[in-house]
Amino acid sequence: MAAVMPTSAPSRLLLSGNEAVARAVWESGVRVAAAYPGTPATEIIESLARYPDLHAEWSVNEKVSMEVALGASMTGARAFCAMKHVGLNVASDCLMTMTITGAYGGLVIAVADDVGMSSSQNEQDSRYWGRFAHLPILEPADSQEAYEMTKYAFALSEQYETPVLLRLTTRICHVKALVTVGEREAHEPAGFVKNPQRWVMVPAHAKARIPGLFQRDEVLRGVSETSLLNILEPGSDRRVGFVTSGPAYMHVKEAFPDAPVLKLGFSYPWPLEKMRALAAMCDQLLVVEETELLLETEIKAAGIACHGKDVLPRMGELSPQVLSPAVDRLLGKEPPPPAPAATPMKVFPRPPTLCASCPHMGMYYTLSQIKNIIVTGDIGCYTLGAGHPWNALDTTICMGATMGVALGIDKGRGTVDKNKRILAVIGDSTFMHMGMQGLLNITYNKGNITVLLLDNNTTGMTGGQATPASGKDIHGKEAPRVDLVKLVEALGVANEHIHVVDPYELPVLFKTVREEIKFEGPSVIIARRPCVLTDGFKPFRPYLVDEDKCTGCGNCIEVGCPAIHVTRRDKVIKPSGKEVDLAFVNIDNQACTGCGLCVQPCAPDAIQHVARHDIPIHIVKT
Repeated sequence: MAAVMPTSAPSRLLLSGNEAVARAVWESGVRVAAAYPGTPATEIIESLARYPDLHAEWSVNEKVSMEVALGASMTGARAFCAMKHVGLNVASDCLMTMTITGAYGGLVIAVADDVGMSSSQNEQDSRYWGRFAHLPILEPADSQEAYEMTKYAFALSEQYETPVLLRLTTRICHVKALVTVGEREAHEPAGFVKNPQRWVMVPAHAKARIPGLFQRDEVLRGVSETSLLNILEPGSDRRVGFVTSGPAYMHVKEAFPDAPVLKLGFSYPWPLEKMRALAAMCDQLLVVEETELLLETEIKAAGIACHGKDVLPRMGELSPQVLSPAVDRLLGKEPPPPAPAATPMKVFPRPPTLCASCPHMGMYYTLSQIKNIIVTGDIGCYTLGAGHPWNALDTTICMGATMGVALGIDKGRGTVDKNKRILAVIGDSTFMHMGMQGLLNITYNKGNITVLLLDNNTTGMTGGQATPASGKDIHGKEAPRVDLVKLVEALGVANEHIHVVDPYELPVLFKTVREEIKFEGPSVIIARRPCVLTDGFKPFRPYLVDEDKCTGCGNCIEVGCPAIHVTRRDKVIKPSGKEVDLAFVNIDNQACTGCGLCVQPCAPDAIQHVARHDIPIHIVKT
């Protein structure tokens, strides 16, 4: 990626919240930035990697990224790490100790909550981590505030020797706005100073530092009380006052522009006296927070009457369309009836699916043809294997969980599942992130499990980021590449039960899976093909359907490729009297990349290569 050269200050740039945070990190003189990709936070480090004068990296998981940032802070360097909400769960072991050690160089942790679960397996409220870890939390409401609060966070971190949490949400991360930016200010680290009482967290040292943590809490509470980030806005409509933070503030101002509002930018510790002042200037107080009733509970505990989740939903964004009827109910008014819904356009349903020619389709088609199996899944684009037409996954919990869950099923099953074979599906990036330990646990505890390692040479779900198995770093430069076969063997799998297969070759794939699930012990099948959206993928000649040969058997549809379209459905009665559904298809040769997956199950041999003179110029790659 080309470096983004500094602009003359002050300049105004159109930036998403993620890009604004990255710009502020660079301007703050940060020397080390680390992350693991996860929506909605991915673009922070991707943007930051384009700037000069700092080290940016994709770490193998969020815990490691936080440890890298902490190590840099120990030298006096300014450091940064970013992750999505579930990533902070992974990093919490480090987080809960470094709150005791504190920071030396400014240390900021950006955590992006996926409010509404647009791309996550759960909805969490990362504000809890501030309370749990005794760390200050800053919550921007737009891109400009994301930029300004990030810069302030480094100063706050160094002044009080504490890590600082920057809580973002999907709406902040991805919405763009004009941001006034400045120039980079160099920050030279003072150097690592030996101090075992601070950096060696044995029990005796940790106990000695705990009182300082509580003292820091009280000091930061006073800082929050006077902070310009916590703004009390008097209003002319005293019926309901609002306390809120982040993008929910924008929703409140849009719906109730004349109401008193306490906008919390420095949201933890929160300012008690300003809260009391807000309560005094309104008849009723409503806490508008996404997603948990965290602040509401604390305000009530302080003796201030308020409403919150008794009238507002506990999940999803609190848009004006959600706020207005809730306030009507609070005021005893009947919300106006909803406007008659317009007749929706009839649109062909398009559920989430894998890309045309995705190599994962070969594996899921194979699994869909095998009976009497239990298949555990993991987090990645291959989670879509749980859907139509494959219906090939039985569980998906969290990053790296597939093998632990598989082993638990293996060891816990009774007579009902005795003869079922257990398979665990995981991608190469997830395997690097948290899957290696799971495989080691299987081999150590003699699990009877076949692991299907889907190696597409990238982190596909979040946009194609590099991994230690891809042989490239965050800048696209050559890096040491993990040999998955050697790694799997080192984790305890016998060499004769490690197979590398091409997921486009269905007969070989089917035969290999059938053989390995018969083996009583751990085995690994590595299905290796690059993701179709990366530079490593080279398309073949596309295919078309010979309509004269197509019998409507529908075998090709079961592969699940979105380039295959049903053009006509029919029913026939066989001589036996059985009714059979037929589905006649064609192939979009603009989308088809010629992987050949659909050709192999085609009974009448109706799928053929497009003639070379018919191939669109933009996909001629043979």
